[in-house]
Order: sequence, then structure tokens, then C-alpha cells
Amino acid sequence: MSRQQQTQGVVLTGYHSNAELLPKTSPCASSGPSVQEHEPNLPSRRTGHYAVQQSQNTHHGDRYAPSTVASSTKTGSTEPSSLPNPSAASCPRSQHSSSPKPGSSPRHSPISRSRARPPCQRCNSQDSLDELEMDDYWKEVENITRSGDGGAGRGEAGGEGEVPEEEQQKIPEEGEQEEAWLTEAGLARLFDDSLAADQDQEVDSAVFLSTLTRTQAAAVERRVASLQQTLRRRNRQHVPDVRDIFRPPEKIEESNKPKGGSENGQKDTSSETETELNVEVAFSEQALTYRDNNQRLRVNTGPSSPDDKLPNFKLLRDKTGQTRIGDLSPLDMKKVRRVVLVEMTALFDTAGIDLKAHKAVKVKTKESGLFGVPLTTLLDQDQRRIAGTKVPFILQRLMSHIEDEGLDTEGLLRIPGAATRVKALCQELESSFYDGMFPWQQLKQHDAASLLKLFIRELPHPLLTVEYLNSFIAVNNLPTKKQQLQALNLLVLLLPEANRDTLKALVEFFQRVSDHQAKNKMTLNNVSVVMAPNIFMFKGFRSKVTEQQEFSMATSTANIVRLLIRYQNLLWTIPKFIVTQVRQQNMESQRKQNKERAVRKLLKKMTTEKTSEKAIPEESSQGLIRVQAPQFSKVSMALQLTEELQAADVLTRFLSQESSVTVKREDLCLYEIGGNIKERCLDEETFMKDLIQLNPTAEWVIKAAQK
Repeated sequence: MSRQQQTQGVVLTGYHSNAELLPKTSPCASSGPSVQEHEPNLPSRRTGHYAVQQSQNTHHGDRYAPSTVASSTKTGSTEPSSLPNPSAASCPRSQHSSSPKPGSSPRHSPISRSRARPPCQRCNSQDSLDELEMDDYWKEVENITRSGDGGAGRGEAGGEGEVPEEEQQKIPEEGEQEEAWLTEAGLARLFDDSLAADQDQEVDSAVFLSTLTRTQAAAVERRVASLQQTLRRRNRQHVPDVRDIFRPPEKIEESNKPKGGSENGQKDTSSETETELNVEVAFSEQALTYRDNNQRLRVNTGPSSPDDKLPNFKLLRDKTGQTRIGDLSPLDMKKVRRVVLVEMTALFDTAGIDLKAHKAVKVKTKESGLFGVPLTTLLDQDQRRIAGTKVPFILQRLMSHIEDEGLDTEGLLRIPGAATRVKALCQELESSFYDGMFPWQQLKQHDAASLLKLFIRELPHPLLTVEYLNSFIAVNNLPTKKQQLQALNLLVLLLPEANRDTLKALVEFFQRVSDHQAKNKMTLNNVSVVMAPNIFMFKGFRSKVTEQQEFSMATSTANIVRLLIRYQNLLWTIPKFIVTQVRQQNMESQRKQNKERAVRKLLKKMTTEKTSEKAIPEESSQGLIRVQAPQFSKVSMALQLTEELQAADVLTRFLSQESSVTVKREDLCLYEIGGNIKERCLDEETFMKDLIQLNPTAEWVIKAAQK
């Protein structure tokens, strides 16, 4: 595998490994220390060399170039605190806080220092992912391996008395992936004859399919067709023909064509700039237009551009308000997840990327404790202490301790704590954390950072989940940064709530660390490179991939972490087109229910369908909006509906008239309830008149925000 670097035209054309194995230890072993604090003479498990080629193409060339000529030594390293920096004179930002020991690592042998490349080619850009920064990735991998919790090395068997590593994932058999995908999308009746008689399932599937866009419908159709072929080969019973499930493409396009849209069912985005994110049109539809109009363009998606060169993406202003994760009711979030799954698949389909999802299998896990405990189990035991807890206490406490000690410490997150001390601290936390007896004042900052990384790695299943880990990595294959960001947005929405909330807490913390880069020398890229192996290398990972696969993943995973941190404020939002499709599903379901109710009432000679429909409030037609506040003494109030009236104005008016409210302003929210949405907490910049036009039968309620 080769990789082209962007700025100086250096191409790494191959990695030739001479892997050496290290002894395996347990991160929280009860036995005595097995690894010394500094072991400069211990052989590295990653040794070998790269072939290097100079290239003139520095911008939009292919990311991979043919193997060639020159070679230079690049090897693994020992702990960062004991390593010299070959470019220290010209790159003071890369110096480590401890004194280096010359010759302590094969990476810094005389051959390595004499290779033909400028000693710090990109030092003028502190935020470019250069070779020195990727060295930190491999240093972190070695630290993980030495700590003994990174899973057995390639080809290693467990030692005597060790419990064999259980498989956390398995590749689905032929047809299983399509079945699982359709089931997760709530479309199991398309292949399961036993559900054909379920009237509710049929109505639900019909409503869902009727709201899909062209590319989303094509994604479903593709999975159904693939499953049909598999089932025919297995000589199973007949499943519905895909042509019986979907309407002709012309009707699909017509039914989903936005008002004022173009012929292909999209709004005209010709005035949209490269840094603006259009969330009103499905991402897969935008990608299809990009592919059709820009087939000759090739965008280098490698994370080699400086942080300040990453696009400063922003959302196009939406007068009906931005919807963040947590703003919608659980019922609507279930609908969101179904749409997002189909949309995410359609987006990758448009780029010709076939996602191979793995199946998570049950593994034996601890039922209590801190490290190696499932997130849901941790949260259950924490919620018994404080209701509503969304991030495990131990993770919150480690992050707050690191911040309390100050984020200016050089090499924070990069320089590991002493391995023996971290193991002892791990055991002490397990026994005394919940009792409040752990001596936090004695915990050193680098040790705390090592414990934080250990917590992430020790999760029984990856933080990004077995099911979607490959999808996160595949984001790098999308042709533009905008599509990569859109895909990450959808993948974040697909994560289980516990994983999503924990990931959010982590990326917020990583951002605060990089905000202090002037002192701690940890830029956004430095943090991303160090944290990538901790997030993506789940237990047993290294025994399941080859050296070549691991090498090719290094820069890709670092780029994903970088995007998650940089664009976190955008990624934890729900795109408007997704919310619009949920509104359409709710309206279609209500229409069917009202029709059935009207028929029943007609049979009873009671009333007609019209009286069963909710009438538009009379006050709205008179230019007024009535806001209710049943939690407070002021039950309701009426406001004049103007073009400029925003949700923030409504809250301000309410608080000015209700002096007995003890809830803080930031804890209050104006909710949109009913009509074509179950419940939605409004962004304070929502223009009320525009939203009322979108949902005229909704009620408006002020209450404490549900955090």
C-alpha cells in the first residue's frame, strides 16, 4: 500500500515488516509489575522500513502511487518520554518533556537520521499531519501493546492460564447482511412471509417507503434485489418481487420533489458555496448530483492538509430552527434512526462504496466495576446513584481531574504514565472509586490520561460499535470533505445513545486539550493521532488484521478522529431533511388513522372524517400565538405573531411575566408538540411564524428541558 503526501510530494510506497513479539500482560493484573517504566532495550514489535518516492503531484493526484526506488528505515519506538526527536532543532514543538536517550530506538538509528528527506519538511504548519505526527501513532500503538491490553499480537496465543480472547464480531453469511439491514430499517416484512399478515407492519412499511427520496428508495431496492437472488439460490419460499414494492421511479421522484426543486428532485444549489452545508436536501441526492456533474474531479481525502485549511463548514440558516440530538421525543428518534440508516447506505452507494457490516456477538463481560464493563452496565449502576446520568462517572472524573490539574502540561495524552503505576491505580480505582476513598490529589496528570485511554480500550465492544466501525473507517473513501462530514453526521446518529453521549463528552474534552496547544504542544492533529488507536483498536483487534491493513488504517483513523473533534458542533445535529421525512411519516400515519376512524364512525352513524381532524387554532389565524406553561403558575399567555418573533423572545416574555420561576433560563425550552411532530425542543433562533406555517396544528409549551 502506498500513500501520497500532499505538501512536499513524499510518497510512502510500501512497508516491509520484520515483526517482533512482545510479552503480553494484563492492564489490571493483580500480580506484580511485569514491565519496567523505561525499557529502551526491549525489541519493538514494529520494525521494518518504508520505500520512499519523491513526487511532483502535490494537489489532486491519486492517493496511491506505484512502488519505487529509494528506501529508508522507519521503525517502532519505545515510550515517548524516552525518545529523541531527530528534528528537535528546527521543530521545537515536537520536543518531549523528558531528556532523550540517543540510540534508544531503532527508529532513530544513524541510517534513519541520514535518509534523504528534509528534517522537518512541514514544520511551518503546526497542524499538518506529517510523518513526525504519524510516528506518535505508532508510539501509542507500542504503548498499548506493552500495557498488555491491546489484545494479543498477531499470531500470539494466550499464555498459560489465560482466558482465550472471545470473538467480538463475525462476518455475516451470504444474505444475512441484507436481512439484518432491512430488519434494522423496519422493513422485515419485505422478505419475511410470517409478517405479511401483520396489518400494522404493512401500514408502517408503506408509510415509511412513501417518504423515501430517489436515492434512498434505490438503496432499499438494491438490498431487496440482492436478498432475492440469495434466497432463490437457497431455494427458499418466494419473496415479494422488488417491482411490487416500489412505485416507478417517475412517481417516486414526483412524490418527493421539494417545492421549488429542480427536475432531479433537488433544490437548486448553484449558489451554495463549498463551505455551506445544505441540510434541506438529502445528502445522497447531493452526492448524486456531485457525481454526475463532477466525474472528472478527484479530491485528495488524505488528512495531510493543515487544520486551518480544513473547510470552515457552516449550516445554511433554517428559519424553522436547528434540531439537535436530544431535541426530539424517543418515538420520533426511532423514525429518525430508520431514515438515517437508509440515507447513510444510499450516500455510500452513490460513491460506489459497499459497506460490509460485522455482526456483534455476545462476549462474557463483567457485571460490575469500572474497566472492561459495558457502557450500558456502567450507566445503569451510575444512574442508580444519580438519575439521568449519560456519561459514566469514572470517565467524567478522569476528564475533570486532568482539567483541574491544568491543560497546559506538555505532551498531555501523548506521554504515557508509568505502566506499573497505571496498573496499580487501575486496581485501586476498581476497589475504592465508588467509596470516595481514591486519593485523587496524588494522581499524576499523565497517569490520569493513561487511565482515560485504558478505559476506552477496555470497553468490551468498541465505542464506535462493531456494527459501524468499518463504516466510520470507510468515510475516508468518500470523494469530498463535505461528503465525509455528512456521512459522519449520519453515523453519529446511528450510534446507540450511550455510545453517542460518551463519544460527545470525549470529543469535547479533546477539543479543550487542543485549545491549549500553545502550551501543551497538542494540536488537533496531535490529539487525533494519539487517540485514534485507542478508539479504533478494540480488544483483540491486532490479532484480526495484518500488518499491511494496520498500516493503511493509521492515517485513515486519525483523520476520522480529527473530523469528529473539529466538526462536533455540526455532527450532533439532525439534518432538516431527516426531520422533514419524519414529519411526512407522522402526517401520513395520521391520515390513515383518521380515515380508518372516519369509516368506523360512519358505520356507527356518528360523525364524519372532518370532525376527527384537529382544527387549526383560531388564534393563529388572528395573528396570535398561545403559549402554555402547565409546570408553572402562569398557565398560558398570548403573544402577537410577527415576522421577527423567535423562540428566545417567547421565553424572555414568559420570564418577565412569571417572577416565581426558579428554573434557570438555560434550562427552559419552548416545545413544539403535536401536529406533524411528537415533541421537539426549539432552537432559540427559531422564527415562530415560519414554524407555525410548517406545523399549524401544533401546541406550544414552555417546560424544563429534558437533558
